[in-house]
Amino acid sequence: MTESPTASTASGRVRGVWRGHGTPAASAAFLGIPFARAPIGDLRYAAPAPPEPWTDVRDATEYGATALRRTGTDTLIPEPAIAGESTLNVNVFTPSLDASLPVLVWIHGGGYTEGSPASPWYDGSTFNRDGVVTVSISYRLGFDGFGFIEGAPHNRGVLDWIAALEWVQQNISAFGGDPNRVTIGGQSAGGGAVLALFGMPSAQHLFHRALSISGALADVPLGEARARSTRLAALAGVAADVDGFRSVDEAVLHGLQGKAASAKRGLAAMTDQLVNGLSWGPMVDGELIARPTVDALRAGIGSDKPLLLGAADDEFTMVAERERNALRLIPAALLLRSFLRDRNARRAYLEANGPQRALGTAAMVGRYISDHIFRIVVPRVAEARSGADAATWAYRFSWVSPTKGWACHCLDVPFWFDGLDRERVDALAGPHPPQSLADEMHSAAVRFITDGDPGWPAWSTAPGIARVFDGDRAEVAEDAYDSVLALL
Repeated sequence: MTESPTASTASGRVRGVWRGHGTPAASAAFLGIPFARAPIGDLRYAAPAPPEPWTDVRDATEYGATALRRTGTDTLIPEPAIAGESTLNVNVFTPSLDASLPVLVWIHGGGYTEGSPASPWYDGSTFNRDGVVTVSISYRLGFDGFGFIEGAPHNRGVLDWIAALEWVQQNISAFGGDPNRVTIGGQSAGGGAVLALFGMPSAQHLFHRALSISGALADVPLGEARARSTRLAALAGVAADVDGFRSVDEAVLHGLQGKAASAKRGLAAMTDQLVNGLSWGPMVDGELIARPTVDALRAGIGSDKPLLLGAADDEFTMVAERERNALRLIPAALLLRSFLRDRNARRAYLEANGPQRALGTAAMVGRYISDHIFRIVVPRVAEARSGADAATWAYRFSWVSPTKGWACHCLDVPFWFDGLDRERVDALAGPHPPQSLADEMHSAAVRFITDGDPGWPAWSTAPGIARVFDGDRAEVAEDAYDSVLALL
């Protein structure tokens, strides 16, 4: 094990690096392996093309270039931006090259416009320790991956996910993984990606189970996607077709895509998303994505595959909390009229969230934003799969961050990965997050990936039931998502 590990892929051999040599948790990392050619030149806005083969052993000891270009430390999860053109890569973490282990393929979040597969939070060493090969993948972001372009294939970011999963099917056995036991997992936009793939007939052969953490569905209507791209073309001063967009520097379009989607920021941007949905993300193009995700699940797509999904209690409440002073004099019921127009539904929702309402308008508005974008997805998806052959499990993450004051977005990721000691986790989880909670959540993920059952009753057999993760305890609640049912 002292020598550098090497593995053969369909494109050529790669050389990785061993970590933790001589310990029971030793694992190998193979980083920045291209699953497609660089999306530049004629391949910009094209479907992912197979990588060019190589003859020498390729060094795979450093992360490859990322589609993320923005740098900074204001994100909840560390998201390294790595310069370069070859942005379509996989990173493989494995405890053994001579095995046939279950595989987790991780899709990062970031609202479909940001995020990085090179985050230290997504290092697969802890899953390796527990017998799971882990793969993190990249994909084109924002307009590059999801904008409507006349003359270019739709949903290029989705095509990237599919190409990465095809790479796994073709190559993962060389890294000690079993291509017949692949679980796709992701958080936020990554969780939404998981659900989108789950509802796509053309992706069914590429995975066998799915873990969606705080999944944010886009399901952008084709007409709205076209309108946003038209606005972007006008801002850039070019024709709204593939030649026009290719004539504009990537950095220029990145700088304009936010304005093309919405001129609003902060809480206003969040409320805008409540009305119009996520700006860039998988679009319902009638072909690759034939219908909205929940409709696809209700029609039985993915019914043979186990699904585990859930959300945190107050995903985006901290965004509303920043506007506490501006909101404190406005009754929550008055603000909610703009979104919950049905009086009976609004009254039922306010009554079901009485404790949150007592914390003030900001807390109530934040809960509604969290529910509308994230938490409502759980019962909606679970109920759509009520007739599925395979089971659906749900969870709730309720542990409150001592630094943010809420069970907020991204807080649960280091618990699922059992990575409480990783970079910047303390900024979100405080200096002493409960290891016992990480033990429980990570073990549940490993059980699900390995055996297809996380260890508590399934929603499909007891509707409404979910595991609630909170502090040093994890308990099963029969009415875990009752507070959001008024939104259905």
